[in-house]
Amino acid sequence: MTVASQPETHNIASLNAITTPSRSLGQEAWSRLIRNKASVVGMFIIGFFLFLAAFASVISPMDPLKLHSGKKFLPPPFDAGQTNIKSEADFLLGTDSLGRDVLSRVIYGSRVSMAVGFLPTAIILLLGTTIGMTAGYLGGRADNILMRLTDVVYAFPDLLFFIIVMVALRDTFIGQLMNGLVLLFAALAIVNWVGVARLVRGQVLSLKQKEFVEAARCIGATDFRIMSSHILPNSLGPLIVSAAFQIPGLIITEAILGYLGVGLRPATDSTSFFITSWGTLMLDGQSAINTQPYLLLTPAVCVALVVLAFTFLGDGLRDALDPRMRGTQ
Repeated sequence: MTVASQPETHNIASLNAITTPSRSLGQEAWSRLIRNKASVVGMFIIGFFLFLAAFASVISPMDPLKLHSGKKFLPPPFDAGQTNIKSEADFLLGTDSLGRDVLSRVIYGSRVSMAVGFLPTAIILLLGTTIGMTAGYLGGRADNILMRLTDVVYAFPDLLFFIIVMVALRDTFIGQLMNGLVLLFAALAIVNWVGVARLVRGQVLSLKQKEFVEAARCIGATDFRIMSSHILPNSLGPLIVSAAFQIPGLIITEAILGYLGVGLRPATDSTSFFITSWGTLMLDGQSAINTQPYLLLTPAVCVALVVLAFTFLGDGLRDALDPRMRGTQ
């Protein structure tokens, strides 16, 4: 009885394997990513701060630039109706030395950090991918020239370059656009594309001799079509992982520049989209670290959370997009 049932069981298992719908590479990668608990937590944290950045004007309890006169801390009995001064209970995180609501400024500061994380990364990926793919695919003299340019840019100290650019061009027209963010984006992108260029070049060198590329070349596909339709899609995995690790580095750089006083220019209009940054808030709070430590700790904790979230997400993406992990549970 048992012997007779074995072929039947084997046939049922084979039938189930045949009828099970196949999944695309993207679906498999997503399935592996969401099984990584740290990556899921990181995505929730990133989504939370993106939500704050997008709806800061709605979520913020007060005007981030409004100066509240009088003492910064008053007991609840001294309400606004009696003294025309808001009580301490109205300020969840208190106010700074000028009487501005700290919570509102932290919420608005998320806009700068999210923008600095994503927008320069897009420019970096565009520059690095273009240069790296051109150098790897063409080879020869073009590869030599582009890689020597990459070496020169890579050898220049990043932070020193950022400080020089921000200080030298701070009072120019480009330095005043979007309170200095355009200049900051350009400075970050000019230096940080070299790592992406080297990564893409290595991917192209390993892919351009593959059979599917030779087949596309044999049927008359142009070099541009081969690079855009065959080589680039097969290089997206490492690029996505590189971008996930690039973003926290840019956020930390902006915080450092803001703390040094050469980051975002102070905003004077409450209707501006970019009013302050977490780095600027840390600069404002470091002078009151002994009396009001939350002025420095609150933006510092926000920076740490975002950086950790992107790091967790990058680790998860690296494992999810690794072809050696395909088919694992």
